[in-house]
Amino acid sequence: MFHGEITLHLKLLGKFELTGPAGQIALSSTKLSAFMAYLALAAKPVSREHLTTLLWGSYFDDQARQNFRQALVRLRKLIGTDVLISDDQTVQLSPAAVTSDVRQFESLLRSASEADLRQAVSLLDGELLAGIDVKEPAWEDWLSGERHRFGKLACDTLVALGGIDLAQGCAADGLAHAEDCIQRDMFREDAHRLAIQAYVALGRRAEALKHFQGLTELLKQDLNTAPEAATVQAYENARVNEGFANDSHPIASNRKPSIAVLPFANLSNDPEQDYFADGMVDEIITALSRIHWLFVIARNSSFTYKGRAVDVKQVGRDLDVRYVLEGSVRKAGSRVRIGGQLIDTETGAAIWADRIEGELQDIFDLQDKVTAKVVGAIAPKLERAEIERSKRKPTGSLDAYDYYLRGLPEVHKWTCEANEKALTHFYRAIELDPEFASAYGMAARCYSQRKAGGWVVDRPFEIIEAQRLARRAVELGPDDAVALSTAGIALAFVAGELEAGDALIEKGVALNPNLAWAWLFSGWVKAWLGEPDDAIVRITRVMNLSPQDPSLLSMSRGIVFAHFIAGRYEGSIATASVTFNSPQNAFIAMAAATASATHLGRMEEARRTVSQLLAADPALCCANLRERFPIKRDEDFARWTEGLRKAGLPE
Repeated sequence: MFHGEITLHLKLLGKFELTGPAGQIALSSTKLSAFMAYLALAAKPVSREHLTTLLWGSYFDDQARQNFRQALVRLRKLIGTDVLISDDQTVQLSPAAVTSDVRQFESLLRSASEADLRQAVSLLDGELLAGIDVKEPAWEDWLSGERHRFGKLACDTLVALGGIDLAQGCAADGLAHAEDCIQRDMFREDAHRLAIQAYVALGRRAEALKHFQGLTELLKQDLNTAPEAATVQAYENARVNEGFANDSHPIASNRKPSIAVLPFANLSNDPEQDYFADGMVDEIITALSRIHWLFVIARNSSFTYKGRAVDVKQVGRDLDVRYVLEGSVRKAGSRVRIGGQLIDTETGAAIWADRIEGELQDIFDLQDKVTAKVVGAIAPKLERAEIERSKRKPTGSLDAYDYYLRGLPEVHKWTCEANEKALTHFYRAIELDPEFASAYGMAARCYSQRKAGGWVVDRPFEIIEAQRLARRAVELGPDDAVALSTAGIALAFVAGELEAGDALIEKGVALNPNLAWAWLFSGWVKAWLGEPDDAIVRITRVMNLSPQDPSLLSMSRGIVFAHFIAGRYEGSIATASVTFNSPQNAFIAMAAATASATHLGRMEEARRTVSQLLAADPALCCANLRERFPIKRDEDFARWTEGLRKAGLPE
């Protein structure tokens, strides 16, 4: 029996321990330990009835009360009546005679000084009351709640201390505290943010990206949610930590370009033709809705204007849309004429107008054809109008799609500086609209361009980031040709996933056969896969689709490479001779021309071009050719390596 000053200490975090002046005190059962632990945590009188229900609730009343009395007697013999105080109604531990690690932990947290936080963390030795299994529903409910409460307190403390460590330059300690917190609660995003920041501070950016990617997958799989905005921002800060510009202009709006398709007027003097006109509008609305960067007003809203004379500017205000498509249908004999115009609701100006005629033999087939023509005509007009709009806007009013548009021309400049600007714009578009599939794809494409241009700063990081962006683009845009084709080229060229990239690009060109640079990507990947003739057919198709394209030199360089893969070295060099004046994919084409010259015995020419290669990428050597050029077939790669080695490329 103990008297006087504090005599007992309870360890409740981790394995339960009761210690007195003479050392550890062994309790004869788990329920006696639970009895003591509950009283210590309550720190106030507890009713006998409540404790009985908590620990023996599944017993008959008489047996439960008897068990309670026996436990009370045993504890009194061990610790004394001055420590275990009871009366007819309640029981409690004397606050003056008992301490516990939990109470000490809570007291230290109230101080919140750095020294006290460190001492508090030193007390964390595992889960609250680890191993105390009473198998009573009331106890389990109570213990679950307490463990959750103390788990949160522990995580709060670890994150707070980790933040202090990070601010003091002790990133390794900050990372250790973040990992400890994540082990306790894998969904604590503030701990994940701390880990990402610590990795970056330690110079381990690729690991920061892997961590974010793992968290994203965990949240998607287990909670069907995405990371919090603050977590995405931590990742963004990590991403731009080295080498990427950071556009910090304020943002006012997140709205996509938007359109309302009004009911087409039936000018046929035949009310029965209304269904044709209405069906036409339905089809156009559906087709436009597949354009992922465009917000399309639903049919029910558009059709409130049926049969009414409208002011398109007022429609724009009523429906909050930038564009209105209006039109008419006229039937004359076996012919049908459809007229339409696309109007900017801010200015009232028509930015597209046309008439389309056809035979009425198969009205539904005609409807499909007209829809395709209308959408095919207005979609490019919409995009061009939006680009012009973005140029006119003050930067403070930009929205997600405006940032996307600002990134597009930067990509086509093919300079390192423009590439970084493009990435900045695409990432801002993603920040404003986390489900903008095309923006993810274009950002992934930028990493492909960085590799092609020889501008890679952090190769492991950029590979992982390109994969993350590409997979997110595919997830969000399974029927978005831009998202799929840009994701495909990034996976193929940057990550070396040739078959996966090829399949995505194939799907992209199937969705939009007029997307010229998707065919170009397809050509490059076919060449890397060892299908050079197919590659040349595809690249030639691009040239026919877009004869004024500023990327024509890039297209030609794809043919340079394809000729090398086919073993047509003269053709490779002949094509290469006109392509070296632009930076677009010059690195790859230059390597192809070098290897081709070697195999033709034109060594002086080969040595000259390999010198240019090394000037562009001083780290290039035979040992890292695989990571620079994703050539699938071993025999192709052997010819490639042999040609460059003989030209003077270091081992």
